[in-house]
Amino acid sequence: MKQNKRKQRRVIPGFGLSLGVTITILSLIVIIPLCSLVIFTAQLSPAEFLKTVTSARVLASYKVSFTTALTASLINAVMGLIIAWVLVRYDFPGKRIMDGMIEIPFALPTAVAGISLTHMTVDSGWVGQLFGRFGIEIAYTRIGITVALVFIGIPFVVRSVQPVLEKVDPQYEEAASMLGAEKSYTFFRVILPEILPSLIAGFTMAFARCLGEYGSVVFIAGNMPFETEITPLLIMSQLQEYDYASATSIALVMLAAAFLILFVNAVLQSRSSKIVSGIE
Repeated sequence: MKQNKRKQRRVIPGFGLSLGVTITILSLIVIIPLCSLVIFTAQLSPAEFLKTVTSARVLASYKVSFTTALTASLINAVMGLIIAWVLVRYDFPGKRIMDGMIEIPFALPTAVAGISLTHMTVDSGWVGQLFGRFGIEIAYTRIGITVALVFIGIPFVVRSVQPVLEKVDPQYEEAASMLGAEKSYTFFRVILPEILPSLIAGFTMAFARCLGEYGSVVFIAGNMPFETEITPLLIMSQLQEYDYASATSIALVMLAAAFLILFVNAVLQSRSSKIVSGIE
């Protein structure tokens, strides 16, 4: 009994010290910088704030950023799941190289990625020439923005789904097949519920990342107001004009959108986890 009442010993420092370090790090890296947005935004009256964040040009940039980020994240959710499936379920020459290539968007400077993608997709580039035969322009259009966002967002989905998929026992599929289940039924009713929380996590992280991406998009977007101008670029333009109040106001809206995305992510993951537990 005495043994059961003893507090479990931790291999890391006690709760008080660990919590103090955690709060300090979060304050220095996250909370204080975010509070600065609110402080700068407070220089504007509520009417000025609303006028700034709802001007026609800003609303157009929201539309470009959200639509391209959502489209890219949906593509990443599908393609990332397929890539993770291939890397987990099949053995083939060059598998380790392909697995390592998934990390390239993390390591490669975003500006380099933007320049490379732009060079390939302009009319004189080999990709641009190929699609140009069908009358499709990629560079300096929303299609180009989506391509850049797919590039930087794909690792989030793959790396979220891959470890979970590795834990899914292939015997589940064999059992379903022996019971006469079709492949589509096995995937949607046996495998997908297991990996759904991680797939949602990868999708929302990719969406949030794409929403705030700047370096890889600024070169390929063309930056035409009301057409291909993204919100991060508009924020940078305001900063270059020393209009910090307007820049932080727009940034505050994007921050609120990011928090909303992460909140929805938490809710969806919680519900999908409960569904998986119920199935099990």
